Amino acid sequence: MFSLVTVLLFVVMMTMFSTMTILPMFLQSALLLTAFKSGLLMLPGSVINGIMAPVSGKLFDKFGPRVLVIPGLALTALSVWMFTGIDTDVSKGYVIFIHIVMLVGISMVMMPAQTTGLNQLPRHLYPHGTAILNTLQQVSGAIGTALFISIMSTGSKNYLADSEDPTAPAEQVAGLMTGFHDAFWIGFSVALVALAVGLFIRRTKAPEEQEARQVA
Repeated sequence: MFSLVTVLLFVVMMTMFSTMTILPMFLQSALLLTAFKSGLLMLPGSVINGIMAPVSGKLFDKFGPRVLVIPGLALTALSVWMFTGIDTDVSKGYVIFIHIVMLVGISMVMMPAQTTGLNQLPRHLYPHGTAILNTLQQVSGAIGTALFISIMSTGSKNYLADSEDPTAPAEQVAGLMTGFHDAFWIGFSVALVALAVGLFIRRTKAPEEQEARQVA
């Protein structure tokens, strides 16, 4: 279960970090917002993500991981799919809504999944397990950001290469949107992989606790 959770968090963090990088680029380049306004648009989702963390903890203690992880992954996949359909005419409120949906889903996955994975380990391995999960989250975020930015850049370049007037501002924006959609379609595929992995998540106990119960 610890290995399964490691794979799950690796994929989820790829999706989250890449989205956190690509979305401000879209807001500033396509919607022509300032960096300050782009940050304000992403603030509500971050606030709700912080609020949801303790709520997820309480629900995890009561219901176990599956009740949270699977719906959370479904919300994450749904939000990434919704990003594939937006364009330059999208309202700011709709972008905020999608961002909130994604971060609510991620908040339902992160803590329950990490706790489930660590519960599988003997107590003396908790520091090592925590270090592994934290390190892989950073590595996966870096990989996801590099991958999705590359996909977005490639899609944009391919569009402009076939354009009759690649220097026109409208074509530049259209190329950006093409690359943006390409990146999020790949992100949606990755989110579906995470959802498939999440179906195998179950409540776990540390080995010594299982042995103690068997002896009792």
